[in-house]
Amino acid sequence: MTDLSTFNVNSLGNPNNNIFGLPFTEEESKLILLPVPWEVTVSYGAGTARAADHIFAAALQVDLCDADFNDEWKKGFFMKPIDRKLLMKSDYLRKEAELYIDFISKGEELEKNKFMCKGLKEINEGSNYLNTWVYEQSKQLLTQGKLVGLIGGDHSTPFGYIKALAEKHGNFGILQIDAHCDLRKAYEDFKYSHASIMYNVLTEIEAVEKLVQIGIRDYCEEEFNYTKDSNNRVVTYFDRAIKERMYEGDTWKNVVDEIVNHLPQKVYISFDVDGLDPKLCPNTGTPVQGGFEAEQIMYLFKKVKESGKELIGFDLVESGVGEHDWDSNVAARLLWRMCNLLVKGHN
Repeated sequence: MTDLSTFNVNSLGNPNNNIFGLPFTEEESKLILLPVPWEVTVSYGAGTARAADHIFAAALQVDLCDADFNDEWKKGFFMKPIDRKLLMKSDYLRKEAELYIDFISKGEELEKNKFMCKGLKEINEGSNYLNTWVYEQSKQLLTQGKLVGLIGGDHSTPFGYIKALAEKHGNFGILQIDAHCDLRKAYEDFKYSHASIMYNVLTEIEAVEKLVQIGIRDYCEEEFNYTKDSNNRVVTYFDRAIKERMYEGDTWKNVVDEIVNHLPQKVYISFDVDGLDPKLCPNTGTPVQGGFEAEQIMYLFKKVKESGKELIGFDLVESGVGEHDWDSNVAARLLWRMCNLLVKGHN
Protein backbone atom coordinates (compact mmCIF):
# COMPACT_ATOMS: atom_id res chain seq x y z
CA MET A 1 0.00 0.00 0.00
CA THR A 2 1.11 3.55 -0.64
CA ASP A 3 3.23 5.18 2.05
CA LEU A 4 1.19 8.23 3.07
CA SER A 5 3.64 9.46 5.70
CA THR A 6 4.90 12.23 3.41
CA PHE A 7 1.55 13.01 1.78
CA ASN A 8 0.26 16.40 2.89
CA VAL A 9 -3.52 16.12 3.05
CA ASN A 10 -3.80 19.89 3.56
CA SER A 11 -1.81 20.90 0.48
CA LEU A 12 -2.91 21.65 -3.07
CA GLY A 13 -3.49 18.60 -5.24
CA ASN A 14 -0.34 17.41 -6.98
CA PRO A 15 -1.03 17.23 -10.75
CA ASN A 16 1.54 14.43 -11.02
CA ASN A 17 -0.73 12.25 -8.90
CA ASN A 18 -4.13 10.86 -9.83
CA ILE A 19 -7.71 12.06 -9.20
CA PHE A 20 -8.01 14.57 -6.31
CA GLY A 21 -4.20 14.67 -6.25
CA LEU A 22 -4.11 11.28 -4.48
CA PRO A 23 -0.90 9.24 -4.76
CA PHE A 24 -2.45 5.81 -5.42
CA THR A 25 -1.94 3.39 -8.27
CA GLU A 26 -4.80 1.45 -9.82
CA GLU A 27 -3.64 -1.78 -8.21
CA GLU A 28 -3.62 -0.21 -4.72
CA SER A 29 -6.98 1.52 -5.00
CA LYS A 30 -10.26 0.14 -3.70
CA LEU A 31 -12.34 2.44 -5.94
CA ILE A 32 -11.69 2.81 -9.65
CA LEU A 33 -13.29 5.60 -11.65
CA LEU A 34 -14.01 4.64 -15.24
CA PRO A 35 -14.29 7.63 -17.61
CA VAL A 36 -16.48 7.07 -20.66
CA PRO A 37 -15.99 9.84 -23.26
CA TRP A 38 -19.18 9.40 -25.27
CA GLU A 39 -22.00 11.72 -26.40
CA VAL A 40 -23.18 10.37 -29.74
CA THR A 41 -26.94 10.61 -29.16
CA VAL A 42 -27.21 13.86 -27.19
CA SER A 43 -30.18 15.79 -28.49
CA TYR A 44 -29.36 19.36 -27.44
CA GLY A 45 -26.06 20.66 -26.02
CA ALA A 46 -22.80 18.75 -26.49
CA GLY A 47 -19.49 18.70 -24.60
CA THR A 48 -20.02 16.02 -21.97
CA ALA A 49 -17.74 13.54 -23.80
CA ARG A 50 -14.86 15.66 -22.49
CA ALA A 51 -16.23 16.10 -18.99
CA ALA A 52 -13.94 13.58 -17.29
CA ASP A 53 -10.81 15.51 -18.31
CA HIS A 54 -12.26 18.70 -16.88
CA ILE A 55 -13.50 17.03 -13.71
CA PHE A 56 -10.04 15.54 -13.19
CA ALA A 57 -8.47 19.02 -13.42
CA ALA A 58 -11.07 20.57 -11.11
CA ALA A 59 -10.64 17.73 -8.60
CA LEU A 60 -7.12 18.96 -7.81
CA GLN A 61 -8.77 21.88 -6.02
CA VAL A 62 -11.02 19.74 -3.81
CA ASP A 63 -10.10 19.72 -0.12
CA LEU A 64 -9.82 16.19 1.21
CA CYS A 65 -11.88 16.56 4.36
CA ASP A 66 -15.36 15.06 4.47
CA ALA A 67 -17.06 15.47 7.85
CA ASP A 68 -19.34 12.53 7.15
CA PHE A 69 -16.80 10.07 5.77
CA ASN A 70 -13.37 11.28 6.84
CA ASP A 71 -10.27 9.31 5.74
CA GLU A 72 -12.18 6.96 3.43
CA TRP A 73 -9.86 8.21 0.66
CA LYS A 74 -7.04 6.28 2.30
CA LYS A 75 -8.53 3.12 0.78
CA GLY A 76 -7.46 4.54 -2.58
CA PHE A 77 -9.29 6.28 -5.42
CA PHE A 78 -7.94 6.09 -8.96
CA MET A 79 -9.29 7.30 -12.30
CA LYS A 80 -8.32 5.25 -15.33
CA PRO A 81 -6.87 7.06 -18.35
CA ILE A 82 -9.38 8.29 -20.91
CA ASP A 83 -9.59 6.07 -23.96
CA ARG A 84 -8.83 8.52 -26.78
CA LYS A 85 -9.89 6.04 -29.47
CA LEU A 86 -13.32 5.82 -27.89
CA LEU A 87 -13.50 9.63 -27.79
CA MET A 88 -12.58 9.83 -31.48
CA LYS A 89 -15.28 7.29 -32.30
CA SER A 90 -17.78 9.38 -30.35
CA ASP A 91 -16.75 12.54 -32.21
CA TYR A 92 -17.17 10.87 -35.58
CA LEU A 93 -20.54 9.31 -34.81
CA ARG A 94 -21.75 12.52 -33.17
CA LYS A 95 -21.40 14.30 -36.50
CA GLU A 96 -23.36 11.50 -38.16
CA ALA A 97 -26.06 11.83 -35.50
CA GLU A 98 -26.31 15.60 -35.96
CA LEU A 99 -26.94 15.13 -39.67
CA TYR A 100 -29.51 12.43 -38.99
CA ILE A 101 -31.39 14.42 -36.32
CA ASP A 102 -31.54 17.42 -38.65
CA PHE A 103 -32.84 15.17 -41.44
CA ILE A 104 -35.67 13.54 -39.48
CA SER A 105 -36.65 16.83 -37.80
CA LYS A 106 -37.77 18.07 -41.21
CA GLY A 107 -40.10 15.13 -41.71
CA GLU A 108 -38.03 13.50 -44.45
CA GLU A 109 -38.62 9.83 -45.28
CA LEU A 110 -35.69 7.76 -44.08
CA GLU A 111 -36.21 4.87 -46.53
CA LYS A 112 -35.60 7.17 -49.50
CA ASN A 113 -32.16 8.29 -48.31
CA LYS A 114 -29.49 5.56 -48.36
CA PHE A 115 -26.90 7.86 -46.79
CA MET A 116 -29.09 8.49 -43.75
CA CYS A 117 -29.97 4.81 -43.47
CA LYS A 118 -26.26 4.01 -43.42
CA GLY A 119 -25.63 6.70 -40.81
CA LEU A 120 -28.35 5.38 -38.49
CA LYS A 121 -26.96 1.86 -38.81
CA GLU A 122 -23.46 3.07 -37.93
CA ILE A 123 -24.72 5.00 -34.92
CA ASN A 124 -26.63 2.03 -33.50
CA GLU A 125 -23.65 -0.25 -34.13
CA GLY A 126 -21.44 2.28 -32.36
CA SER A 127 -23.73 2.22 -29.33
CA ASN A 128 -23.47 -1.58 -29.26
CA TYR A 129 -19.70 -1.22 -29.34
CA LEU A 130 -19.82 1.23 -26.44
CA ASN A 131 -22.03 -1.05 -24.34
CA THR A 132 -19.65 -3.96 -24.88
CA TRP A 133 -16.61 -1.81 -24.09
CA VAL A 134 -18.09 -0.53 -20.82
CA TYR A 135 -19.30 -4.01 -19.86
CA GLU A 136 -15.88 -5.57 -20.39
CA GLN A 137 -14.01 -2.77 -18.62
CA SER A 138 -16.29 -2.76 -15.59
CA LYS A 139 -16.58 -6.56 -15.37
CA GLN A 140 -12.81 -6.87 -15.26
CA LEU A 141 -12.62 -4.36 -12.41
CA LEU A 142 -15.45 -6.01 -10.48
CA THR A 143 -13.78 -9.40 -10.89
CA GLN A 144 -10.67 -7.90 -9.28
CA GLY A 145 -12.74 -6.92 -6.24
CA LYS A 146 -12.78 -3.22 -7.09
CA LEU A 147 -15.60 -0.81 -6.49
CA VAL A 148 -16.42 1.17 -9.62
CA GLY A 149 -17.73 4.66 -10.29
CA LEU A 150 -18.46 5.63 -13.89
CA ILE A 151 -17.94 9.18 -15.16
CA GLY A 152 -19.78 10.14 -18.35
CA GLY A 153 -20.27 11.13 -21.02
CA ASP A 154 -23.97 11.13 -21.68
CA HIS A 155 -26.48 9.04 -19.78
CA SER A 156 -26.30 6.14 -22.23
CA THR A 157 -22.81 5.29 -20.96
CA PRO A 158 -23.54 3.15 -17.86
CA PHE A 159 -25.65 0.45 -19.56
CA GLY A 160 -22.77 -2.03 -19.82
CA TYR A 161 -21.70 -1.34 -16.24
CA ILE A 162 -25.22 -1.95 -14.90
CA LYS A 163 -25.25 -5.24 -16.83
CA ALA A 164 -21.95 -6.26 -15.21
CA LEU A 165 -23.27 -5.34 -11.76
CA ALA A 166 -26.33 -7.51 -12.36
CA GLU A 167 -24.11 -10.51 -13.05
CA LYS A 168 -22.11 -9.89 -9.88
CA HIS A 169 -24.84 -8.92 -7.42
CA GLY A 170 -28.12 -10.38 -8.63
CA ASN A 171 -31.18 -8.25 -7.88
CA PHE A 172 -30.77 -4.58 -6.98
CA GLY A 173 -32.46 -1.22 -7.38
CA ILE A 174 -31.48 2.01 -9.10
CA LEU A 175 -31.83 5.43 -7.52
CA GLN A 176 -31.95 7.88 -10.45
CA ILE A 177 -31.48 11.62 -9.99
CA ASP A 178 -32.54 13.30 -13.21
CA ALA A 179 -34.66 15.99 -14.84
CA HIS A 180 -35.80 13.36 -17.36
CA CYS A 181 -37.34 9.89 -17.10
CA ASP A 182 -35.06 8.43 -19.81
CA LEU A 183 -37.80 5.89 -20.54
CA ARG A 184 -38.21 6.60 -24.26
CA LYS A 185 -38.03 3.67 -26.65
CA ALA A 186 -35.31 4.21 -29.27
CA TYR A 187 -35.49 7.99 -29.07
CA GLU A 188 -34.85 9.58 -32.50
CA ASP A 189 -34.41 6.00 -33.80
CA PHE A 190 -31.25 5.54 -31.68
CA LYS A 191 -31.83 2.31 -29.74
CA TYR A 192 -29.33 3.13 -27.01
CA SER A 193 -30.05 6.84 -26.82
CA HIS A 194 -29.17 8.80 -23.71
CA ALA A 195 -32.95 9.35 -23.42
CA SER A 196 -33.58 5.58 -23.42
CA ILE A 197 -31.12 4.35 -20.79
CA MET A 198 -33.69 3.39 -18.16
CA TYR A 199 -36.08 1.87 -20.72
CA ASN A 200 -33.24 -0.33 -21.97
CA VAL A 201 -32.11 -1.25 -18.46
CA LEU A 202 -35.61 -2.27 -17.39
CA THR A 203 -36.22 -4.15 -20.65
CA GLU A 204 -32.92 -6.02 -20.86
CA ILE A 205 -31.62 -6.38 -17.30
CA GLU A 206 -34.10 -8.33 -15.19
CA ALA A 207 -31.97 -8.05 -12.06
CA VAL A 208 -32.96 -4.38 -11.79
CA GLU A 209 -36.04 -4.98 -9.69
CA LYS A 210 -36.78 -1.36 -8.84
CA LEU A 211 -36.19 2.07 -10.33
CA VAL A 212 -36.77 5.07 -8.07
CA GLN A 213 -36.57 8.37 -9.95
CA ILE A 214 -36.44 11.78 -8.32
CA GLY A 215 -36.45 15.31 -9.70
CA ILE A 216 -38.26 14.43 -12.94
CA ARG A 217 -39.69 17.52 -14.61
CA ASP A 218 -39.40 17.03 -18.38
CA TYR A 219 -41.06 13.96 -19.89
CA CYS A 220 -43.37 12.80 -22.66
CA GLU A 221 -46.75 11.06 -22.40
CA GLU A 222 -45.23 7.69 -23.29
CA GLU A 223 -42.84 7.94 -20.36
CA PHE A 224 -45.53 9.13 -17.97
CA ASN A 225 -47.70 6.17 -18.89
CA TYR A 226 -44.74 3.81 -18.51
CA THR A 227 -44.25 4.93 -14.90
CA LYS A 228 -47.96 4.45 -14.14
CA ASP A 229 -48.17 1.02 -15.79
CA SER A 230 -44.96 -0.45 -14.38
CA ASN A 231 -46.67 -2.40 -11.57
CA ASN A 232 -44.61 -0.39 -9.09
CA ARG A 233 -41.29 -1.42 -10.63
CA VAL A 234 -40.81 2.29 -11.35
CA VAL A 235 -41.52 4.86 -8.64
CA THR A 236 -41.24 8.44 -9.86
CA TYR A 237 -40.98 11.51 -7.64
CA PHE A 238 -41.75 14.42 -9.93
CA ASP A 239 -40.01 17.66 -9.08
CA ARG A 240 -43.28 19.61 -9.02
CA ALA A 241 -44.90 17.15 -6.60
CA ILE A 242 -41.91 17.31 -4.25
CA LYS A 243 -41.95 21.10 -4.30
CA GLU A 244 -45.69 21.25 -3.65
CA ARG A 245 -45.33 18.98 -0.63
CA MET A 246 -42.64 21.21 0.80
CA TYR A 247 -44.58 24.41 0.03
CA GLU A 248 -47.42 22.96 2.09
CA GLY A 249 -45.26 22.22 5.11
CA ASP A 250 -43.81 18.76 4.53
CA THR A 251 -40.07 18.24 4.99
CA TRP A 252 -37.29 16.95 2.77
CA LYS A 253 -36.54 14.42 5.50
CA ASN A 254 -40.01 12.88 5.15
CA VAL A 255 -39.66 12.71 1.37
CA VAL A 256 -36.21 11.14 1.69
CA ASP A 257 -37.49 8.55 4.17
CA GLU A 258 -40.14 7.53 1.64
CA ILE A 259 -37.60 7.31 -1.18
CA VAL A 260 -35.24 5.16 0.89
CA ASN A 261 -38.08 2.82 1.89
CA HIS A 262 -38.86 2.16 -1.77
CA LEU A 263 -35.33 0.92 -2.45
CA PRO A 264 -34.29 -2.73 -2.12
CA GLN A 265 -31.28 -3.81 -0.08
CA LYS A 266 -28.74 -3.30 -2.86
CA VAL A 267 -28.69 0.12 -4.52
CA TYR A 268 -26.98 1.64 -7.56
CA ILE A 269 -26.97 5.43 -7.93
CA SER A 270 -27.39 6.94 -11.39
CA PHE A 271 -26.78 10.68 -11.11
CA ASP A 272 -27.51 12.83 -14.13
CA VAL A 273 -26.41 16.28 -13.04
CA ASP A 274 -29.34 17.90 -14.83
CA GLY A 275 -31.38 16.71 -11.84
CA LEU A 276 -29.80 19.66 -10.04
CA ASP A 277 -30.85 23.29 -10.28
CA PRO A 278 -29.32 24.50 -13.59
CA LYS A 279 -27.36 27.19 -11.75
CA LEU A 280 -25.11 24.29 -10.66
CA CYS A 281 -24.83 22.71 -14.12
CA PRO A 282 -25.55 25.44 -16.72
CA ASN A 283 -23.69 23.60 -19.49
CA THR A 284 -25.29 20.21 -19.06
CA GLY A 285 -26.75 18.82 -22.28
CA THR A 286 -30.45 19.41 -21.57
CA PRO A 287 -30.91 21.83 -18.65
CA VAL A 288 -34.40 22.26 -17.18
CA GLN A 289 -35.51 24.86 -14.64
CA GLY A 290 -36.24 23.52 -11.16
CA GLY A 291 -34.25 20.73 -9.59
CA PHE A 292 -32.29 20.23 -6.40
CA GLU A 293 -29.55 21.86 -4.42
CA ALA A 294 -26.43 19.70 -4.18
CA GLU A 295 -26.81 19.29 -0.41
CA GLN A 296 -30.34 17.93 -0.81
CA ILE A 297 -28.96 15.10 -2.92
CA MET A 298 -26.01 14.43 -0.65
CA TYR A 299 -28.42 14.27 2.30
CA LEU A 300 -30.43 11.66 0.39
CA PHE A 301 -27.32 9.61 -0.37
CA LYS A 302 -26.24 9.80 3.26
CA LYS A 303 -29.63 8.54 4.43
CA VAL A 304 -29.50 5.65 1.98
CA LYS A 305 -26.18 4.65 3.50
CA GLU A 306 -27.37 5.11 7.08
CA SER A 307 -30.41 2.92 6.39
CA GLY A 308 -28.11 -0.09 6.13
CA LYS A 309 -28.62 -0.57 2.41
CA GLU A 310 -25.60 -1.62 0.34
CA LEU A 311 -24.35 0.79 -2.30
CA ILE A 312 -22.88 -1.26 -5.13
CA GLY A 313 -21.83 1.46 -7.58
CA PHE A 314 -22.65 4.78 -9.16
CA ASP A 315 -22.43 6.86 -12.29
CA LEU A 316 -22.09 10.64 -12.59
CA VAL A 317 -23.11 11.74 -16.08
CA GLU A 318 -24.00 14.67 -18.33
CA SER A 319 -21.63 17.16 -16.70
CA GLY A 320 -21.02 19.99 -19.16
CA VAL A 321 -17.93 21.89 -20.23
CA GLY A 322 -18.21 25.66 -19.99
CA GLU A 323 -16.06 28.75 -20.27
CA HIS A 324 -15.19 28.94 -16.57
CA ASP A 325 -15.64 25.21 -15.82
CA TRP A 326 -18.20 25.84 -13.10
CA ASP A 327 -19.93 22.56 -14.04
CA SER A 328 -16.69 20.62 -13.55
CA ASN A 329 -16.07 22.33 -10.23
CA VAL A 330 -19.47 21.23 -8.92
CA ALA A 331 -19.15 17.75 -10.41
CA ALA A 332 -15.70 17.21 -8.87
CA ARG A 333 -17.02 17.98 -5.40
CA LEU A 334 -20.04 15.75 -5.85
CA LEU A 335 -17.75 13.02 -7.12
CA TRP A 336 -15.49 13.33 -4.08
CA ARG A 337 -18.35 12.79 -1.68
CA MET A 338 -19.85 9.96 -3.72
CA CYS A 339 -16.50 8.18 -3.72
CA ASN A 340 -16.29 8.43 0.07
CA LEU A 341 -19.88 7.25 0.34
CA LEU A 342 -19.30 4.18 -1.82
CA VAL A 343 -16.14 2.94 -0.10
CA LYS A 344 -17.50 3.43 3.43
CA GLY A 345 -17.79 0.01 5.04
CA HIS A 346 -15.57 -1.70 2.45
CA ASN A 347 -12.07 -2.81 3.34
